Amino acid sequence: MPTDFNQPLLNARQQIDQLIKQIKNEGQQDNLLPTLETVLTQLDSMARTDHLTGALNRRTLMSMLDGELARSFRTGHTFTLAAISVDGLEQILEQHGQAAARQVLQQVAKEALTMLRTLDSFGRVAANEFAIVMPTTWLEASRKAIARLKLRIAEVDWNTISPGLTVSFATGLTTNAHKDNAESMLKRVGIALQAARSQGADKIAEIEPPLPDYDPTAED
Repeated sequence: MPTDFNQPLLNARQQIDQLIKQIKNEGQQDNLLPTLETVLTQLDSMARTDHLTGALNRRTLMSMLDGELARSFRTGHTFTLAAISVDGLEQILEQHGQAAARQVLQQVAKEALTMLRTLDSFGRVAANEFAIVMPTTWLEASRKAIARLKLRIAEVDWNTISPGLTVSFATGLTTNAHKDNAESMLKRVGIALQAARSQGADKIAEIEPPLPDYDPTAED
C-alpha cells in the first residue's frame, strides 16, 4: 500500500508559487520569512516521515538504526530492533476496503507512537511493516513493550472503522550483533518476523545472534 506524497507536496508547491508571485508581481515581502520557515518545516517533515502514518520513513529509520549501532559500538550497550506487521492486511483490504486498510495502518502507528518511549524510533519500512529501534533494551524488556502495544491494539474499537473488523500484529525481535550494520540487522529481524507470521496471528519470534568467539590475542 503506497504512501500518499501528493497532497503534502502539492500544498508546499502552492505556497512556494504564491510567494514567488508576491515577490515578482506584487512586491509583497512583509510575511516572506515566516511563510518560508513554515514551508521549509513542512518540507523537512516530508523528508523524514511517512505521510500515511506519521511514522518515520524508511530512510530516516535506517539512519536512526545506524546511529544506534555506532552508539552501541562505543558503549557496549545492547539494543533491540523490532519489526511488526498487521496480520491479514490483505484480507482486511479485500473485506473492508482500501480506506479501512489505510486507517488500520494509521491507527497502529498512532498507538505505537503514543506508547513507545521518547528515545525509541518508530518507522514504516515497507507497505505493511514497521520497525522499532529500542536503545539499551534487552529482548526481555522489548517483549514486555510489545505486549503493552498488543494490549493497546486489542483495546481499540476497530468497529468504528469497519463493522466486524479486528486487528492484531506479528512481531520479530532481534538484538544487535558484532559487526552488524543497519541492513544486516533489518534483514535478520525480517527473518524473525516471517517466522512469527508462519506461526499464525498475533505471534512473536526472536533471533538472538550468538556472541563473538573469545579471542585472547585481542587483548595483547
